[in-house]
Amino acid sequence: MSIDRALEALRSGEFLLLHDSKNREDEVDLVILAEAVRPQHVATMRQDAGGLICVALHPRIADSFGLPYLTDIYREAKSRFKVLEAAWPYDIPYDENSAFSITVNHRRTFTGVTDVDRALTISELGRLGARAGRGDLAEEFGKAFRSPGHVHLLRAANGLLAKRKGHTELVVTLAELAGVTPVVAICEMLDARTNRALSSNEARAYAERHGLVFLEGAEVIREAGV
Repeated sequence: MSIDRALEALRSGEFLLLHDSKNREDEVDLVILAEAVRPQHVATMRQDAGGLICVALHPRIADSFGLPYLTDIYREAKSRFKVLEAAWPYDIPYDENSAFSITVNHRRTFTGVTDVDRALTISELGRLGARAGRGDLAEEFGKAFRSPGHVHLLRAANGLLAKRKGHTELVVTLAELAGVTPVVAICEMLDARTNRALSSNEARAYAERHGLVFLEGAEVIREAGV
């Protein structure tokens, strides 16, 4: 089954492709365990996927790091910066809430944007995430990472798939099912021919060409029993 192969791919540090649903973004993301990311993986996400390279974090880990939603920061700052109130994301067409948190670079990076730099940032996020649950890691997070940076962090919703069924929640749930640290790098697959999201059919063809698993979000939801 695709779900079993996907779980093994995640455990093995291999890419897999995940489609959310026709009724949501209708997008396919290239997905890999954050701890496994190396420069060549960032290059693949950048060249073959082309979307925003992000790291999804389980709410337990986000809490341990002290990470807010970006909208929480905007809410606190909008009385001072009116543009934040004017640009409030009240009209997201496929969802009610944004998963975006802050952006970071690892402190050992230079500009933070190169494949080498982003791979370091992403893999170290995964390694620190593996220690979550052992107390407040906000201070250690700050010692390791600076903000703003070139890696976008996504905070999964509390309650996960019961509250929100986006790629962020799907991939951290998949990681939990796989028994690995639920800190996962994702990147939307785009189509330079149509200038839109890569269709699920084209994404399936890509997966077949590269020997990768293609997984539907509904399979994760069923496996999780939500």
